[in-house]
Amino acid sequence: MTDLSTLSHTVRPLSGGGKVLVLDTGAVIGPEAEAMLQALHSRSVGGISNHLQVLAEKGAEKFMSTFYVGYGHKSIGDCGSATIFIEGISLLAAKAIQDWPLYSGQESSTRYIDFSQQPFIDPVGTPASVEFLARWRALYLDGLSLMQEELTRRFPRAPEEKEGIYRKAIAARAFDTMRSFLPAGAATNIAWHGNLRQFADKLMVLRHHPLGEVQEIAAAVDAALAEQFPSSFCIERFQSTETFNHDFMQSNYYFNPSSWPVFEVTADHIDHTLLREYSTTLRSRPQKTELPKQIAECGTMEFRFLLDFGSFRDLQRHRAVTQRMPLLTTRFGFHPWYLGEFPRELRERALALLHSQEIALPSLGATPEIAQYYIPIGYQTANRLTGPLPALLYIAELRSTRFVHPTLRERARQMASTLQDRFAADGLVLHLDQDADRFDVRRGEHDIVRREAAAA
Repeated sequence: MTDLSTLSHTVRPLSGGGKVLVLDTGAVIGPEAEAMLQALHSRSVGGISNHLQVLAEKGAEKFMSTFYVGYGHKSIGDCGSATIFIEGISLLAAKAIQDWPLYSGQESSTRYIDFSQQPFIDPVGTPASVEFLARWRALYLDGLSLMQEELTRRFPRAPEEKEGIYRKAIAARAFDTMRSFLPAGAATNIAWHGNLRQFADKLMVLRHHPLGEVQEIAAAVDAALAEQFPSSFCIERFQSTETFNHDFMQSNYYFNPSSWPVFEVTADHIDHTLLREYSTTLRSRPQKTELPKQIAECGTMEFRFLLDFGSFRDLQRHRAVTQRMPLLTTRFGFHPWYLGEFPRELRERALALLHSQEIALPSLGATPEIAQYYIPIGYQTANRLTGPLPALLYIAELRSTRFVHPTLRERARQMASTLQDRFAADGLVLHLDQDADRFDVRRGEHDIVRREAAAA
């Protein structure tokens, strides 16, 4: 058994009961010292052994204080990394942290985890808001049971299918459907891995986020990182930069158009003449192989479409494209796929609840930003996505498989069709999963579990 008792993780509590933890891996050479060794290596030809000797003699803290000051290059922070665990935060806060091209990490999955016991974050904090959230939870709880019964009836287990895998697949499909009634204030956990420079850059904007919850998380992460890595995070702030970031985040961060197309290509800036220089590459690309990044020089395309916030959370994971963060509202309606999955009795109850909750929402007195905490992630949002051909092709192929959530798969297949129509003459070949949407018991294998649990 590994002895972890000597590790000193840096922890900061959050007011809602969650926490921020910066992981201490126990490394003899920590991230800051590792970064500084690389910086020193760039300033001499004597070799790394000399720098390691200085580190051994002075110790990490003295080594950093002696050598770190004076370099002033942000790239030094690229050379050391850390992992942070943030627990008990809303789905909205998780998306804010992940809204970053350089984000690496994981989040609790609404497709594989029962969220029935997760707290619902309630920034309004009145009896009316508590009752409002309780009504969503009641439908989620009842719906999980009813949907598992319905799915078992619709998709009976085949003799060759293992009982345990089949049950997990049924549960996953039920979670797929009932997640639509989880409010965006449902609590989740995320892991965030990055280099020290990336953390500092992202925190510069997070601390000005429109949501107070995100501002608190940013402050806690910043304080924890400053304690763990004082040479990298106890740095001067410039008021002009802070003001600039504050003004943008408060006025332009959330994307909230009054109307939006179901699906539309609104800009195509791909240079076909330049693209044809890559025609041999486009034609010869094997399955499960990405296009070379150099093809991005041919230009970008912009797509606009409606997508439920639950599936937007999956799409947002693609960092090679630019996406606006949509404001979650009830304006564009609840995605019909979810309602179509329900048995009749549950569908009628869901429709009635959606109607009554939409009427009651303004009475909570919340701003549009805070109202998001009370809106289920099955509601559709306005999405604007811009990217180069390699990134768009990757999304279209990966997200059009039958294991992807059906609402996102629909948009990915529309993107794929667009790419095929516009660029087949230039040599583009797409490798798509052509199977129709169907229940596949292999969904039960798409999980991360302890070995002994998996054998049950």
